[in-house]
Amino acid sequence: MLQNLSALMAPALMERLTLVVNHVLAAEPVAMARLRPHAGRTLRLCLDGWPTLLPPLPVLCCVITPAGLLEWSPQATDNGLVARLDASNPAALALGALRGERPDLRITGDAALAAEVDWLLQNLRWDVGADLERVFGPLAGAELYRMGGLLARGLRQAVSGATSRARSMRPGGL
Repeated sequence: MLQNLSALMAPALMERLTLVVNHVLAAEPVAMARLRPHAGRTLRLCLDGWPTLLPPLPVLCCVITPAGLLEWSPQATDNGLVARLDASNPAALALGALRGERPDLRITGDAALAAEVDWLLQNLRWDVGADLERVFGPLAGAELYRMGGLLARGLRQAVSGATSRARSMRPGGL
C-alpha cells in the first residue's frame, strides 16, 4: 500500500519541486543565462544504496529548457550530467543537510555543464523571506521568516547535541 501511495504522490512532488527550483532560477536572470547554452541536456541525480525498506524514489532527472529552466523528465535518456550520492543512510543525509553540509557527490558527464551547475549551487539562494512577504504581506511574512529561522536554529542545535551525545556514548568517547 505504501508503494502505491508513493507512486501516486511522486510525480506531483517532483513537479512541485521543479517549480520551486525554477522559481529560484528565475529570480536570477544570470542563472538562466548560464543554463540556456545547455538546453536539451539532462541533469540526473542517482541515489545509490537507497534502503529497500523505504518507498522507492521517483526518477530524479530534469531536462534544461531553451529558457534556461528545468523540466522534470523521468523518461529522459541523454546523460548530460549525472550526480551520484550515497543514500544508504538517508537519516545521516538529512542531518547533514540540517547542519548546512553539502553532500559528497560523484559527478560524471559534460564538464562545462558541471561547472555551470557548481556555480549555481555556490551562488543561488532562495530568498524565502521576500517570497513570504509577497504572499502574506510585510508584517506577517517577516514574522513567519523569523519563526522559521528560530525553528531551523533549534533543529540544528538539537542535531548537534544528539551527534555529540552519540559520539560520547561510543566506546572510547570519540
